[in-house]
Amino acid sequence: MLRYFTAGESHGEALVAFISGVPAGLKIEQSFLDRELWRRQQGYGRGGRMKIERDAAHILSGVRHGFTIGSPISIQLENKDWKNWQESLPVGEGDPARHKRVGSPRPGHADLAGALKYNFPEARYVLERASARESAARVAAGAIAKAFLRELGIEVVSHVIAVGSAAMQKDVGWEQIYALYNQDEILLNCADGETQERMKGEVDKVLRTGDSLGGVFEVVAHGAPPGLGTYAQWDERLDARLAAAVMSLQAVKAVEIGSGIAAAAAAGSVVHDEIGYGEKGDFTKFTRTRNNAGGIEGGVSNGEEIRVRGYLKPISTLRRPLQSVDFSTRQPMSAAYERSDVCVVPAAGVAAEAMVALTLAGCALEKFGGDSMVETLRNFEGYRQQLESY
Repeated sequence: MLRYFTAGESHGEALVAFISGVPAGLKIEQSFLDRELWRRQQGYGRGGRMKIERDAAHILSGVRHGFTIGSPISIQLENKDWKNWQESLPVGEGDPARHKRVGSPRPGHADLAGALKYNFPEARYVLERASARESAARVAAGAIAKAFLRELGIEVVSHVIAVGSAAMQKDVGWEQIYALYNQDEILLNCADGETQERMKGEVDKVLRTGDSLGGVFEVVAHGAPPGLGTYAQWDERLDARLAAAVMSLQAVKAVEIGSGIAAAAAAGSVVHDEIGYGEKGDFTKFTRTRNNAGGIEGGVSNGEEIRVRGYLKPISTLRRPLQSVDFSTRQPMSAAYERSDVCVVPAAGVAAEAMVALTLAGCALEKFGGDSMVETLRNFEGYRQQLESY
């Protein structure tokens, strides 16, 4: 059973990712983990924090001589900004006068709801954990899941569909999307150059006005076999698990599988993917004319590309703050402002890749099992042969 969680605060000493259930014998390359973390830090519209942090994965346990050993894996990510916050956020009592309070909650952030829930007099501790800085630890854990999925021939990447009102008007294939993965410079991670320029214009506009911008990203899992997930129980359905995983990311307010939103307004004859039987594919001879289902039917992967879209609201920290209320006096005042991004859609896509990879890796291990990669791959090959002979 694959399990994972994270720990750490935005301005604390470090973030830590924990992942257990990974079979022994999986090759882990430091350069791969660090590149995944680098990808999360890129993008047109990122803020000053990304000029400070240079995330690198420091593996503490579970990997020896470059291979997993079957025990829980822990990964530490140093917060370089910690040197500026040690006196403000000490583990011990410290000097209360050096505490940097967040005196007015930001609309759209967890500030007020979190302060009410935990009975905090202000929102500093809420901000520290609710911050999207936490997603860096998820990307580290997701890199381990990606390495596992690659052994099964599954690749997980993302691209940006829309930023503000600038949106792609055409579908793009796997080759175009995968080509983005290897680029040396990530602007808005859009597969269409003309659309990307319009996206940059949208970001420039809100930079001038002190605002922020959201958008839509799509995560694509290529090479996933049919049979991941199940219709047998509601909480084991693959689409439900993916939706929860992507929705759990900071600022994501909606999740779509395949053409789910457009499908709600279309006739069934237009929506459903007709089935044929012909040339042999990766797993079966069954074919599809299209992929409106996003690779999932009835909670089970059907062998087509799995496509999951996340709809990201604008960042809630604005350089031109919205109206709020002072925690102490209850009087009107502007919302708190701390160094922040303007647009994080490409970075959110990378974090969503991690969540999709962790979900698919968990489903794959449930289906194929194995305490070692030799055993898992043997079971996987047996299932592949079963599908080919169906």
